[in-house]
Amino acid sequence: MRRREFITLVGGAAAAWPLAARAQQPKVPVIGFLSSATPDGFAPNLRGFHRGLKDSGYVEGENVTILYRWAENHRDRLPELASDLVRRQVAVIATSGHDAALAAKAATSVIPTLFIAGLHPVQLGLVASVARPGGNATGVNFLVSEVATKRLELLRELVPKATRVAVLVSPMNDATTTATLHNVEAAAQSMGLQIQVLKADTAGEIDMALVTFLRDKPDALFVSAGPFFSDRRVQLAQLTARHMVPATYSLRQYAEVGGLMSYGASLPDAFRQNGLYAGRILKGAKPADLPVVQSAKLELVINAQTARMLGLTVPDKLLVAADEVIE
Repeated sequence: MRRREFITLVGGAAAAWPLAARAQQPKVPVIGFLSSATPDGFAPNLRGFHRGLKDSGYVEGENVTILYRWAENHRDRLPELASDLVRRQVAVIATSGHDAALAAKAATSVIPTLFIAGLHPVQLGLVASVARPGGNATGVNFLVSEVATKRLELLRELVPKATRVAVLVSPMNDATTTATLHNVEAAAQSMGLQIQVLKADTAGEIDMALVTFLRDKPDALFVSAGPFFSDRRVQLAQLTARHMVPATYSLRQYAEVGGLMSYGASLPDAFRQNGLYAGRILKGAKPADLPVVQSAKLELVINAQTARMLGLTVPDKLLVAADEVIE
């Protein structure tokens, strides 16, 4: 072989090596993350999701990419955001909130979808059954409405003289509102409590609801679960503290910013479970074969400083039962 021909052959092969190497590199999978809430204050949940992913072998920015889509509490934006993720052909869609899960379900019957739902996923139409989801969706269920009964009982223990309780709900979160009121009203009747319903879908309406509360003077406030109230937790904690209103909430994040007491599922743990499922799906598992996880980690958090400010003595029974007492 002539020298010039040899150099040309070697040079051509060398030029092809980078292309071949690139062709052999595995494509980094993309997860679409769809939430009905805002990213504000969502960091603990995302840390849980990332922890689950890491436990299954995936780290964002290294061997997996995540596209985040936030509806900012505007439910009408969810269908387009879900469709955008479908157009981008993500490998998995992880959702937060049942509205986001339903939007993803409407957008695709093929792309695996993970949900975190406070209402029963069968009743929502997300899965055929909890044990065998049967379609392209599975996830975590933490039964917000059922926990509502226990929350009311705990509030009664902390405020034993209460006879009238106001329940603050978000009409735009209609499914959660209906389920919560059904359970709270039934529990209130058995406990001999009167219930007054207050409604709010904006920050201004929360202010007006507190005005109504102060005018009618019920003994305590029960704040329904949902992404809107969670996003407004600082406003709610400050208003109830300023007006000396004993209140109960669904998530520990409320108590951490000054709310009196919270009882409910650990959302970071629920997101961790979804992170684990996302990793398993990326490795080939099918949502139809992954049973819906029932969130078993419930947390009671009491802000003792707020209790003292409200002139309440926290019973020893609650102090012992609490997962955390914030001083």
